[in-house]
Amino acid sequence: MLKILVTGATGNVGQEVLRLLLSHDCDVCAAVRNPNSAKHLLDSNIKSVPFDFTNPDTFYHAFLQVNKIFLVRPPALANIRLQIAPALDAAKLAGVEHIVFLSILGAERNRFLPHSKIEHYIKQLGIKATFLRCSFFMQNLNTTHREDIKTRGELLLPAGNGKTSFIDIRDIAAVAVRTLIEDGHQSRAYALTGKKALTYYEVADIFTSVLGKPIRYNPSLVKFVQQMHSSGLSINFILVMVAIYTTARLGLAGNITSDTEQLLNRLPLTMRQYVEDYRHFWL
Repeated sequence: MLKILVTGATGNVGQEVLRLLLSHDCDVCAAVRNPNSAKHLLDSNIKSVPFDFTNPDTFYHAFLQVNKIFLVRPPALANIRLQIAPALDAAKLAGVEHIVFLSILGAERNRFLPHSKIEHYIKQLGIKATFLRCSFFMQNLNTTHREDIKTRGELLLPAGNGKTSFIDIRDIAAVAVRTLIEDGHQSRAYALTGKKALTYYEVADIFTSVLGKPIRYNPSLVKFVQQMHSSGLSINFILVMVAIYTTARLGLAGNITSDTEQLLNRLPLTMRQYVEDYRHFWL
């Protein structure tokens, strides 16, 4: 039976990938740093195994008899050579046949991004891979930016007036599962976007309409850095976020592709559908 290891298992995308994989005939395992503390986040039917990118002692058992990996880079790990590459080396040594990597839109053009370095390293290793180059996750708005929206009625992001082709992580997970379960996706890269590109002013208007309270977009870079730093995020992580939002400000994040629609045989979920489904996070 096909054995699939899901990293980032307690994150938004990872949890949804695990949920969808349960309905398929495969052996699914969640890679988590602490299985006991992760229990409340995972379905009771999901097996877990201790795994930490920065702890080589966890590699052998995590990759044992694994055929495929859904790979998610932990946001805090930016030094790919030291913090990610050793795990990928161990995966190859263990005989992993296919990696589906949660990458970012434009990774092939921006070598500054950690995702780009991971793609490059996987290619160097020679493991067959599928790169899911995703646009900005809608669900970042109910995680990273939740408090700004909920308590201050503010969408604080340094993206200027640029448009972004937002995608719902439920669509990303559905694509990920197809690429893991089906043949024919190896050595492919998919650019996953929504159907429509929006400015954050337009996103704020949708929030205002659905939530019934005013939500204002604030594109201040200085205030963004101050707010993220005061919330406890590291400077390195904040700089990666700034780089991502800069692509939007420069008009480079609004590209729309048909990959999501073609892979799912339906239209991608819209921003309004997302805000309606998740509205309880901001009320």
